[in-house]
Formats: sequence, structure tokens, C-alpha cells
Amino acid sequence: MPYPVVDLHCDTIDRLAWQKLPAEFKMATGEDYYFPGDSESPSTIRDLARNHGHVSLEGIGGTPWAQCFACYVPDALTPEQSLRFLEFVQSYLSEQLAALPQVHEIRSGNEIRPVLEEGGVACIRTIENARLFAHDPALVEQLARSGVLMASLSWNAQGPLASGHDVEDADVTPIGLEVMRRMEQAGMVLDVSHLNDVCFATVARVAERPFIASHSNSRAVCRHPRNLTDAQFAEIRDRGGIVGLNYCCDFVRDDGAPTFDDFSRHIDHFLELGGEDVLALGSDFDGCDTPTFIADARTMPSFQRLLTDRFGEKLAKKICYENACAFFERWEQEGKR
Repeated sequence: MPYPVVDLHCDTIDRLAWQKLPAEFKMATGEDYYFPGDSESPSTIRDLARNHGHVSLEGIGGTPWAQCFACYVPDALTPEQSLRFLEFVQSYLSEQLAALPQVHEIRSGNEIRPVLEEGGVACIRTIENARLFAHDPALVEQLARSGVLMASLSWNAQGPLASGHDVEDADVTPIGLEVMRRMEQAGMVLDVSHLNDVCFATVARVAERPFIASHSNSRAVCRHPRNLTDAQFAEIRDRGGIVGLNYCCDFVRDDGAPTFDDFSRHIDHFLELGGEDVLALGSDFDGCDTPTFIADARTMPSFQRLLTDRFGEKLAKKICYENACAFFERWEQEGKR
């Protein structure tokens, strides 16, 4: 039987919801569909794997699986538009879950492991680029109560809360600092994967609770700025956070088609930095092109065999689910103190 999986990031719900997205958002982003060819794709979590999507119940198969379904909010949307966009995507996800009673919606980090131990499938709500919080910071508490477990402050551009790598010298804004404080108090995990280096440094200076990089690799192995420097990884490690390994080809290898050896170099490097209890999975499924060795959810069993053959069963299990489960359990426990 395959090991359980906790995947810290995918864009599947955006990709599906985009097919029914109101015209306002398509006009604002200039995109009719999330990916070319999606007009011909099924629009349900169950059926996506019949075409060219990465994640679906069919694709997961018999693997116990907890999936963080991110609502990715495009940089082109204003904070007020971003709120309406989130409401549409979250409503779409709720409709999907209502038709899938076998999928457990997770509202607390303590609920993940029991679902996996029973061989089940879990849905975790997250936000990528929570610029809507600039419209009303009190939305942090509201969405935390509704079950959003994790959020990031930016995507690639400079935003109202913080900045991605499109603007390297922009820092976390005053309202972004307020949102960070509210997130920590409300029990919503901060995801730093898209922050530029200046913003990361500010987060490291002011954050009082652990934070994670949901889908980032090693910049020492692949120079893409979306990857983590050794110092950034060490900061996450020392705070008790986790790092989700990203399958995106551009973040695995500087050029050419990545192999499993290329992917393994990121694991090896993080292990040299003391990352055995830090590494997790952050696929970026349905948001990027992935290598053939982990082409979609259907290839997870063969991917796990590669991990086991290279790194042993103990570490493979830690990467696939144990480190992530342990983090969310620690997060919940620390929040009650």
C-alpha cells in the first residue's frame, strides 16, 4: 500500500473553478481559462484525471491523501475584487465537497492524521496571495473560523501586503504586518513561499510563531529566486516549520528536463542542513509543468518507490506525510498555550 500523502499546495480548485468564473474576473486577468485546452476538461475533482489535470479522486486512487487546495488570487485583482474571487472559488469548492461525502474537510491540524490512518482523503483550505486581507484585516479571523488553515501574503508582484520576486526591494507593508499579527493570533499558518528576500527577512524578524514554505526548493541547487536560500531554510528549520518540495520543472533544475536525480539533489542539500524533520511535499500540481517521474497524482506510488529506494522508508514517510502531520499538530498545540 502506498504511504499516505500530505500535499501542502496545488492550484486545482482555481483551475476547475475558472471554467465557470464570472466575466469580471476573466476580464481583469485577461484569461478565459486557467490553462490552454481547459475548455474541454471536466470541471469536477472526481473527473479531472481523465484529461490533462494533475489532481482528482481518480488520480489519487487508493493512496490516503490530505490535499491543501489553495485559492490562488491573481495579482491583477484589487483587494475588494480578491474577496469576491475567493468567495466564488470557495463556494465552488464547497459544492464539490457536498457531492463527495468520502472527502473529509479539515478544519484543524489535529484532524489530518486520523483521516490518513483510516485510509481516507482530506481537503485543507488555503489561500495563495491573500491580498483580500488589505480590504479588511478582520477577514483573517473570519476565514480562520471558516477553516482556512494557511495563507501567503503575496504572489509574484508587489502587492498591498507584501511583494514577490518581481520587485526585489519592496518590503512587507504596514497592513501586511497587521495581517501577520492577526494570522498568528487566529491560528492561520503563514506561508512564505512567494515572498521576496526582503519580505522574508522582515517575516523572520517579526514573526512569533513558526511559518512554512509550502512549495519551494533549494536555491543552492536551482538558482530560481522562488527557491529558498540556505539561510532561509535554516530559519524555517529553527522555528519548527516545514518546507514543501515543489515539483515544478523550473524550480528543480536550471535548464533541461529534470530527472529524479535532480529532484534528489534538493533533498540531499536540505538534509545536509539538518532538514530531516523539515521536508514535506508541496507539489504545485495544476499550477506548473511537472517532471515525468511525478507527472500527476497517479504517479505517486512510483514516486514513493523512488524516494524509498534512494532515501529509505523512514525518511520517505517523513517527507510524504509524517513531518507535515507533526507540524500541524504542533501548531494546534502551541496555539492553545
